[in-house]
Amino acid sequence: MKIIAWNFFLNMANISSSRKRARQAQKRRQHNVGLRSRYRTCVKKALQALASGNREAADEAYRKASSVLDSSVGKKLLHKNKAARYKHSLNRRLRTMP
Repeated sequence: MKIIAWNFFLNMANISSSRKRARQAQKRRQHNVGLRSRYRTCVKKALQALASGNREAADEAYRKASSVLDSSVGKKLLHKNKAARYKHSLNRRLRTMP
């Protein structure tokens, strides 16, 4: 599948520098897909831990999700306000746990 996408961008550009930029954009996109999946998975796991009712597991999952969200902001995958909303929502649920 990568070869098809790469050839698509290669045939699109006429100038060598724009072909290179297209290749770089494709690689960067693949990299970002993995990182985006990582933060979504961490948030999902934190929500599942909160729903399970286990306070210790939820606390650990919240810390992990918070760290991953912050690193995603640093890598410009996620806007800082969106990460803050995620963290606030998770923290609010964590505080209301018995």
